[in-house]
Amino acid sequence: MSTFLESQNWRYATKKFDNTKKITNDDLENLKEAIRLSTSSYGLQPYQVLIIENPEVRAQLQPASWGQTQIVDASHLFVFANIVDIQENHIDDYLNNMAKTRNLKLEDLKGYSDFMKSKIIPLPKESKAIWASKQTYLAIANLMNAAADLKIDVTPMEGFEPEKYNDILGLNELGLNASLVATVGYRHEEDATQHFLKVRKPNEELFKTI
Repeated sequence: MSTFLESQNWRYATKKFDNTKKITNDDLENLKEAIRLSTSSYGLQPYQVLIIENPEVRAQLQPASWGQTQIVDASHLFVFANIVDIQENHIDDYLNNMAKTRNLKLEDLKGYSDFMKSKIIPLPKESKAIWASKQTYLAIANLMNAAADLKIDVTPMEGFEPEKYNDILGLNELGLNASLVATVGYRHEEDATQHFLKVRKPNEELFKTI
């Protein structure tokens, strides 16, 4: 736990990345695995993660990201895109994967499948999109924690225009919506923010035991 807390104190929302430093393939695979293992409601993972390496695409995305330099300077750009309108086929795919992974009969999962569908499918499309978007926040937390352990910097971002991301990345045609963005790489030595003390609420204000 002490190592985890040290990593949390080390990490911060990096404002300036060193564009000469790139993440190794091994570290990238570890970050992807951390995201893959992330918790999600029902285990459904109603999202896809796009890893943008192409500098031309990232240059197109920068104006849609309030002009933030991290978009083009970081080693990698992760875009978390939630499913807009979850349908029965998304749940069926998940249950098929579960049956295969756990060596179960699909009919034995019918009760769980029916329960999930009864809770998710009747929701209005907007409610389903919001719910799916919330799941991306769980996934990005795993990315941030794993990256901090590897001493890799991550800046989570809500400061972008999802509609423009959707257009540039062709997400609308895939039934996806850009929910969150994370720039991943290594802090620049000139980024003064790394020296700032963390500002957090004291325990007595943040926590209440009942």
